[in-house]
Amino acid sequence: MEDYIVSARKYRPMTFDSVVGQHALTTTLKNAVKSRKLAHAYLFCGPRGVGKTTCARIFAKAINCENPSEDGEACNACESCKAFNEQRSYNIFELDAASNNSVENIKSLMEQTRIPPQVGRYKVFIIDEVHMLSTAAFNAFLKTLEEPPAHVIFILATTEKHKILPTILSRCQIYDFERMTVGNTIAHLKTVADKEGITYEEEALAVIAEKADGGMRDALSIFDQAASFCQGNITYQKVIEDLNVLDADNYFQIVDDALQNKVSDIMLLFNNVLKKGFDGGNLVTGLAAHVRNVLMARDEQTLPLLETSQQQREKYHEQAKKCPVNFLYQALKVLNQCDINYKQSSNKRLLVELTLIQMAQITQPEDDTGAGRSPKRLKSLFKNLMKSQPTTAALQVAAAEKHAVSPRERTQPKPTETVVQASSPAVSATNTLEKAPTKPLSNVNIDTLGFTFRGHRAQVNRSEEPKTEQFEVDTTQERHFTQDQLETSWFAMLVRMPQELQVLATRLKNVTPRITEFPNIEIVLDNQIILTQVASIKPRIKATLAKELNNGQINIDWRVAQGAEVKKLLTKRESFEEMKKENPALARLCQTLNLDMS
Repeated sequence: MEDYIVSARKYRPMTFDSVVGQHALTTTLKNAVKSRKLAHAYLFCGPRGVGKTTCARIFAKAINCENPSEDGEACNACESCKAFNEQRSYNIFELDAASNNSVENIKSLMEQTRIPPQVGRYKVFIIDEVHMLSTAAFNAFLKTLEEPPAHVIFILATTEKHKILPTILSRCQIYDFERMTVGNTIAHLKTVADKEGITYEEEALAVIAEKADGGMRDALSIFDQAASFCQGNITYQKVIEDLNVLDADNYFQIVDDALQNKVSDIMLLFNNVLKKGFDGGNLVTGLAAHVRNVLMARDEQTLPLLETSQQQREKYHEQAKKCPVNFLYQALKVLNQCDINYKQSSNKRLLVELTLIQMAQITQPEDDTGAGRSPKRLKSLFKNLMKSQPTTAALQVAAAEKHAVSPRERTQPKPTETVVQASSPAVSATNTLEKAPTKPLSNVNIDTLGFTFRGHRAQVNRSEEPKTEQFEVDTTQERHFTQDQLETSWFAMLVRMPQELQVLATRLKNVTPRITEFPNIEIVLDNQIILTQVASIKPRIKATLAKELNNGQINIDWRVAQGAEVKKLLTKRESFEEMKKENPALARLCQTLNLDMS
């Protein structure tokens, strides 16, 4: 009985033409052999299992072949080719940099380069996994790599090109190997299966190719595993069972149910998937890939982007005919968002279920009021409430716009104007709206309001009283106020300023208004910049203070501080020391209790 050899070794390419999926690179190497225009150093880089080391061996054999063919292939008949095939060549050396990565190993290699080849033209050194060399070993390798003897050629291979020093990269011809396409992998697996006498289903080979993720060696290893499990008859059902892959029919079923808004069926299917031991994240990523494939299958131009079997491609195309484009776009969006949030979620199952529910409701009609099916119903109810029950704030803003046209003409509001009596709920809000301006709240210019810094909550609370809310300031009021009341109202106004004025409000908190000759107020600012920023809201500040102090006769004088009036900004400790100087009682208390700032 012959010893068993895995397919990855048994069917390893021996010529450039038998290398799968790297046509451009193999053509370049064959042309270099034909023209005898050989570089002194090559770097083969790319993902695992795509043929880097294999191509290095084929290239090394072709370089030393005594009678290469017209297309650059080795003859396999000369002494050099026979020696290589029988693994007894003294001109081709392979070094594993993962286990020989020290300076001493590189120095030993350099010693071997001095000896010319006994048979053939070149000594070829293949260094695999070259990125594993230490920095010191790379530096020791630099000079020889740049100017090797005429009879030496280096072929470096790596899966991690970014780990190699730029000084090494600049001395090599770089060849980037591509991942294997699903089509190329399926074709090669068919060839291997035919040679081994194994029957197969093309869908089963497509699953193996997708699982290999572009690596031919991985694909052949999985193929051997599936062939052993299936006992020479590789079927789709047995392959997904052996590889523990979620059946693609689940994805087709979910999309079909989502188009029909069958949330319950999708939830049951998801539960069955979890019972089989699959993770919810696998379902989300697989479903996202499926929806993407369906989207690609809608257009004949994008059909080549589907890396799958012909039978599976037809199924995608059939489902694409039933799916609206907007549904596919929205489904991809929600699935991608779920994939992003999946790792951070503490309740992963609920996250996936909500995502599937959202996906199932994309095509839900907006007027569908089925039991708990459409979240759009909440939006429609909200819109109806807004239409039938206008808020007090909207009416007040409309009234303010009307009054802002001519403040001097303000008199007691007429009953037909926008006066809202909270104590009379029977009043028709609809009739009131017809009499009030209907300009949307989002289009109101806040600068037209006589009083703007008072919060909406306070307005609503006061609207419970049976009186008319007015925004203008009554200039006939002359209520007396103290310096403390002025400072309190000033600070309260700054706290209520809108978000876009928070920076200016913070600066104004360091300013203290002073009563000069009642009711005149003087506000001294630190610099001209602040005065310029305040210019646009001076009327609003005056109206706010007049409202808070119940005095419409106040007059505010704004100016910039002169000389000694500019106050130094104190730290917290300096402020504390000033307080103790101004208040001896505080100083004695701190001394008695041994208090100090931390």
